[in-house]
Amino acid sequence: ISMLSELHVKIVAEGEVVQKEYAKFTEWCEDRARTLAHEIETGKSDVDSLKATIDEQTSSIASLTTRVEELAGSIASNEADLKAATEVRAKEQKDFAAEEKELMETIEMVNRAIAVLEREMAKGTPAMLQVKNAGNLLQALSAMVEASMLGSSDASKLTALVQSAQRSDDGDAEIDVGAPAAAVYESKSGSIVDTLQDLIEKAEAQLGDARKKETAAAHNFDMLKQSIEDEVKFSNKDMGEAKKGIAASQEKKSVAEGELEVTSKNLATDIETKGTLHHDCMARASDFEMETKSRSEELNALAKA
Repeated sequence: ISMLSELHVKIVAEGEVVQKEYAKFTEWCEDRARTLAHEIETGKSDVDSLKATIDEQTSSIASLTTRVEELAGSIASNEADLKAATEVRAKEQKDFAAEEKELMETIEMVNRAIAVLEREMAKGTPAMLQVKNAGNLLQALSAMVEASMLGSSDASKLTALVQSAQRSDDGDAEIDVGAPAAAVYESKSGSIVDTLQDLIEKAEAQLGDARKKETAAAHNFDMLKQSIEDEVKFSNKDMGEAKKGIAASQEKKSVAEGELEVTSKNLATDIETKGTLHHDCMARASDFEMETKSRSEELNALAKA
């Protein structure tokens, strides 16, 4: 009986030890399960957040890249427009310089002719008489050349100028190269000097108009150039900011992708660990239940002995 009693005490004591150990194990299983559940929940949330960040930065990169392409196209177009306008302006300047030179030479040449005529008229030389007796303006100029009063080159240019002025004035009789000399040289209104003075006035008026047009063209070009250069400047600034934005988004995306890889691996590990934990805890519970049942049967057998 003493041995049976001691065996009973021993079995009960072992059962109490096992019960305490199982209680601790159960508590650990529960704590561990809660911790893993929280880590899994957090991991899933982090994965979703990181994926959203990657999508957001991918969209930002695409949008900014499109913006850079648009700005590059705008800059190229503006630079092409400025180049074309500069070429047109260069031609305008060249044409104006040629016209200005020609008009200034014309004014100078006519002034020389007037000076010669006035000097010879004051002298009353025989050569001047020959000029006055000329049948028309062309003959008068020819007589001036023969009398060495005027160079043949200047005479030819003057004839061309008078004819040009005549055409532009629709055959104004006042400068008709075919008019009789008497009409051409009549003291005030019809003299060759008056005709030449009229040419100077027209040349000076034409020179003034050309200079006004040149000033206006230069001003308009400067305004256009400034406008295009400002637009290109701001476009380059916007492009620089867009490129910085692309670099920043690429960096954020790269960081998020790295963190997503690590977080996804940790999440998979936590899910696997939770599954293993559940299996191990259930197995331990089954073992404990079997041990408890076996111990109870031993105690019942001892009680009957």
